[in-house]
Amino acid sequence: MKIALAQINPTIGDFAANSEKIIRYTEKAKTAGCSLVIFPELALCGYPPQDLLERRSFLDDHDSALGKLVKHIQGIGVICGALSRHTGSFGKPLHNSAVLIDNGEVQAVHKRLLPTYDVFDESRYFEPGAESQVLTFKKLRLGITICEDIFSDPALMDKLISCSFDESNYSRHLYRVNPVSDLLGPENDGVDVLINIAASPFHTGKPRAKRDFFGRFSRSLKIPLLYVNQVGGQDSLVFDGQSLAVDSSGKILGRAAGFREDMIIVDSDTWQECSQLEVGFGNNQGDGEASMSAAYLQDDRDVNASEIFASLVLGSRDYVAKCGFKQAIIGLSGGIDSALTAAVAVCALGKENVLGVALPSRYSSAGSVNDAQALAENLGIEFQIIPIHDIFQAHLKTLGPFFEGLQEDVTEQNIQARIRGNLLMALANKFGRLLLSTGNKSEMAVGYCTLYGDMSGGLSVISDVPKVMVYRICRNLNRDKEVIPWATIDKPPSAELAPDQKDQDDLPPYEILDAILEAHLEEGLCIREIVARGYEAGVVEDVVKRVRINEHKRKQAPLGLKVTSKAFGYGRRYPISQKYIESS
Repeated sequence: MKIALAQINPTIGDFAANSEKIIRYTEKAKTAGCSLVIFPELALCGYPPQDLLERRSFLDDHDSALGKLVKHIQGIGVICGALSRHTGSFGKPLHNSAVLIDNGEVQAVHKRLLPTYDVFDESRYFEPGAESQVLTFKKLRLGITICEDIFSDPALMDKLISCSFDESNYSRHLYRVNPVSDLLGPENDGVDVLINIAASPFHTGKPRAKRDFFGRFSRSLKIPLLYVNQVGGQDSLVFDGQSLAVDSSGKILGRAAGFREDMIIVDSDTWQECSQLEVGFGNNQGDGEASMSAAYLQDDRDVNASEIFASLVLGSRDYVAKCGFKQAIIGLSGGIDSALTAAVAVCALGKENVLGVALPSRYSSAGSVNDAQALAENLGIEFQIIPIHDIFQAHLKTLGPFFEGLQEDVTEQNIQARIRGNLLMALANKFGRLLLSTGNKSEMAVGYCTLYGDMSGGLSVISDVPKVMVYRICRNLNRDKEVIPWATIDKPPSAELAPDQKDQDDLPPYEILDAILEAHLEEGLCIREIVARGYEAGVVEDVVKRVRINEHKRKQAPLGLKVTSKAFGYGRRYPISQKYIESS
């Protein structure tokens, strides 16, 4: 039979729109001659619904939508991620389930492995499934698993340490049960195909690691695998799709597109043929998307840079749209961070929906204003200039009696940043735009940013992108023509809040800083282990100290898009008030 893998972009709680999307893809699959179509994890309600799962009305509306879906679907089987009620006398009230809908009949299997690491908190809401169960559809024995369930075989995982990513890195040690082994056990009499429906968020390097893992997985078990992943942005998370069909030899038969809705079709009679049907709905494809977008979302010249840029575009587009906005505003400093943020916004929203504002002070160079204007012209966005010199002088005059006899310091620098933040927020409020803040991960990590100043905004687009990667992405954007002015890329970075100020006056070179931060934040290395890699002890100690003492700033920062394996956000939970100082 022909089986469709439909990766869709649901909106949490929009049961009507999500149901319509499921139905439209189902009809498309039926028209293509498919007997079965598979959707991602919790596709009906969207993932992750978090504490909405504690609202009785949310659950009732979900069940009503599922009932209507079951009645509507005829002539084709559907596997869809949905909620189901736990009927046992103890435990959590819900299951994270995969339901098989076949001509009004519904069978469900429940997720058994519930992750609680990084951004996941599923044990807070769900009761794990008690057993693995093989379902039969038109004589095809289906071994259905849900996301984490498939990452549980220690023997296989030991082979994959070199390509580890979130799930594999943790689940090697977390679980005592193995849902896949149970599916293949004698009590289930084997399966013809393994199916994994997922809501697996993106971070850099993860798509390739998953492709390698699934290839090894199928080859090891000698069973075909169909993997269907959610796509779209949800708050700080970006789901990349890239659903896969893998044959029993580990060969990838087909892969759905990255970072947009898509559907591929595989024939279970041969496991050798795979076709692709592109189906776009709503804001996920085409609405307001700048013409430059398509050329930059995927490119093999710098895969990591291209994938991160694509994730930022998708995450920004969905966050803006799903939160009810249509337009954005960005403070353009003439620097590389605001330039990249503006390029992302144009690809996400369209140039007509992006406003760039330069707010020069007495320390801003003429070149920075010119670079900001050149960027706006390259992107085709509206551009305005609001000088802040007079406002800054008014602040100094007002505070003069209190500051008399004291030297200027970071206080006066922060006043300038806060003036800019105040003006940008005023424009955002007045014109109903979302302010996009522009700080990168390197700055956020060490506190090289100003609360209520440059940290102001509704979404921090590149707050999980290290500075060195910012440069890589911008150079990749410029591979065919100048998008980011080369003057912006080539000049030394500066906050321009003091005379002749340069970032490197206060920070290590970004190549060193980013390497130390990656080792400390993503690899979890201690000071001694980082120094052993050849970095100066004093520099490492200073960087780690800055990370520790600036936790309070990051807790008050706008939500940021996650693109690395460990982002600042709810996946990183450190106390603000604490006195643990790591020994060197």
